[in-house]
Amino acid sequence: MKEPSIGDLAKVFGKEFTYTGIIMPSKDEDIVILKLENGYNVGVSKSKIQNISIVRQARPPVKNTPKIKSKAGLPNISIVTTGGTITSKIDYRTGAVHPLTKPEELIANIPELAELANIKIISPFSKLSEDLTSVDLQKIASSVALEINKGADGVIVTHGTDTLHFTSAALSFMLKDLPKPVAVVGGQRSSDRGSFDGHQNLICAVQYCLSNIAEVAIIMHANSDDDFCYALRGTKVRKMHSSRRDAFRPINCLPLAKIDPKKGVEHLDKNYNKKVGKKVIVNTKLEPKVVLIKYSPGLQPNVLDYYIDKGYKGIVLEGTGFGHVSTETWMKQIERATKHAVVCMTTQTIYGTTNNHIYSAGVKLHKAGVIYCKDTLPETAYVKLMILLGQHKNLQEVKQMMTQNLAGEINERIEKKSFLF
Repeated sequence: MKEPSIGDLAKVFGKEFTYTGIIMPSKDEDIVILKLENGYNVGVSKSKIQNISIVRQARPPVKNTPKIKSKAGLPNISIVTTGGTITSKIDYRTGAVHPLTKPEELIANIPELAELANIKIISPFSKLSEDLTSVDLQKIASSVALEINKGADGVIVTHGTDTLHFTSAALSFMLKDLPKPVAVVGGQRSSDRGSFDGHQNLICAVQYCLSNIAEVAIIMHANSDDDFCYALRGTKVRKMHSSRRDAFRPINCLPLAKIDPKKGVEHLDKNYNKKVGKKVIVNTKLEPKVVLIKYSPGLQPNVLDYYIDKGYKGIVLEGTGFGHVSTETWMKQIERATKHAVVCMTTQTIYGTTNNHIYSAGVKLHKAGVIYCKDTLPETAYVKLMILLGQHKNLQEVKQMMTQNLAGEINERIEKKSFLF
């Protein structure tokens, strides 16, 4: 049996199977790993292989990608890459994934981008989204503001999906008087899979940047097919599934827009900030000592003591229902916490709003100093409190602002049709 080389496209025959795929590196010398056309890997024991036929030898790596020239008349879009699979490419010779940091590389993968805009890429760092810190959020906001103020018609932030909505919320609060569209975009499926969604998401993100909506929005698949994307307001969106391509959904509101990758933007929400020709003001100050705590029955209240003793300045609670924790066991620690930190209440129901007037628990908690954040999402409230505490020393002012709508995070009226949209 001829031993194929890594990167060869091969057909592997066995008694009960035939697989066609690209030979990938294997840590086990007795196993052949194939990258199938659908993007999945399969491992086959050499003892079960009867024959291997080389369909195509490994392609040599491209050393020099042709330079892309700017086209007169096209808008200028900047892409701030932070990591994630959406702007990565797999090397089938080694199995390694490499970030695409040059416009030429990205356009080689998605040539449609060059027909829509002149693309510029900025890469402040490359990290998995779960590894991002408050410092990284500051870097992203500063990079976006710099590109807008240098004349970009819109900015796209590519990002891992796990914490995409944290970053979109942070940008919504840090970028004051935003005059241009900012699209935050990711990919649920890696670029080596047949179901890769980043291709369409990026094209739709460019289309969003060509619109007159001057807001931070997450741009992702609207359904499991490759029909269109939604633009979802950065403070009212949540990842609702671990793997579906349409995992990101609007919460307590409708999408800002429906985006066809070829036809462009169709407005769904008529209340949006419009594009203007001015500078953006960026304020990246934040207080890192803020925590988000999810309440559960039986959770010991000394968890509050722990964070207060550690010097935390803000606590966001994900309470039950309208915003409750046990008032039988938690009141002593709640009263202590509100004397040392800003304590805010959200609801873990995701949809709906908090209300401190319906049940006695809410009345007691509010009287003890807990701030009820209406229908602000827990993740959004967490980011908002970090930013407000970093930018305002007057705690009473911070408490008031947590109940005010600063970046579309609070709805005074929730439309019925937005539930499970």
